Amino acid sequence: MQPFTLLIKPSGSDCNVDCKYCFYKHRAPEVGQGRQRMSDEVLEKLVKDYMQLCFPLAGFAWQGGEPTLMGLDFYKKAVELQKKYGSPGQEVGNSLQTNAILLNDEWCRFLHDSKFLVGISIDGPKELHDYYRLDHSGSGTFDKVMRAIQTCKKYKVEFNTLTLLNNKNVEHPDELFDFFIENGVRFLQFIPCVETDPTTGDIADFSITPQQYGEFQCRIFDRWYDHGPQNLSIRDFDSILSYCVHGKHTICTFDKQCSQYIVIEHTGDAFTCDFFVEPKWRLGNIFETPIEKLAAGSKKRTFGRAKQNLCNKCLVCRHLAVCRGGCMKDRIPPDDRFSRESYFCESYKRFFDYAMPRFMQIAAAISAGSPVKTQPFV
Repeated sequence: MQPFTLLIKPSGSDCNVDCKYCFYKHRAPEVGQGRQRMSDEVLEKLVKDYMQLCFPLAGFAWQGGEPTLMGLDFYKKAVELQKKYGSPGQEVGNSLQTNAILLNDEWCRFLHDSKFLVGISIDGPKELHDYYRLDHSGSGTFDKVMRAIQTCKKYKVEFNTLTLLNNKNVEHPDELFDFFIENGVRFLQFIPCVETDPTTGDIADFSITPQQYGEFQCRIFDRWYDHGPQNLSIRDFDSILSYCVHGKHTICTFDKQCSQYIVIEHTGDAFTCDFFVEPKWRLGNIFETPIEKLAAGSKKRTFGRAKQNLCNKCLVCRHLAVCRGGCMKDRIPPDDRFSRESYFCESYKRFFDYAMPRFMQIAAAISAGSPVKTQPFV
């Protein structure tokens, strides 16, 4: 069968930070709210069943909520189980997406020794990060996150940063870029925030506009291009380069269909996607249905193919091949077929018009085995 990865939410939506823009604030009550913890029984079942599929690379992405709320012993046990049920020569990849507040010396020593890739959520310099990313007492979390980053560096933990672009930091692309470069970050992700107000149905005030996102992408691209693509990884840009060189994206946002992973909740329930953890898209439970059947079942296939339900505007767009309509969660307001255009449609058109010639220039150098040299673009 086609390999897939697991996005595991061992603590569900439970978190020790109270971000105003968090989309889990309005998740379905049927899925779970408040304190949620994965049992040892669920952990062993999912690791055993997944490892015994014998994929060349078994990918475990631990997310939340805040996954470090499980405690360090939980992940030590997960690694032991991976070793116990793995096959000779089978490679295992663990990643941990975290707000980093709980990361200390003991955590970072383990993460390094166990070769975890860590994603750290940080929204830029202090005044931008602390605008929305507050703890439950209303205090900013920036200083704690920066201490964790220094501890990661101390123990040589591989990490990248994830920045949620909201209506405040999206206006400061140069400040964000300089901040990450000055702090020695070489692997970045920028995620555009758009949510609807559950009361009014309008776009929430912390969301960004298509115009803001288009301008941000163009400016960040210029800084990345001038800095040297070989010196800095930006996730969206890496995927576009992969498409230009190999004809295949590395992220699902621009892929033809959504099929790269399934979500496992703390209860063992499985869902199609992290943005669609709702009863409609529940695939089943790992105690009721083999995990490979959950990933290859009709509901998952239906969801994956739904991305191809493109509107007429997409079908005639010059950027269709590289964009594929964007992420289905951004096709708002939603309909049953996910056939609306992306909220960020104009953002992508502006960005691709602006940047694709230079992406192709870089891709040509990579394909030819030549050094990537960026020249002033006219």
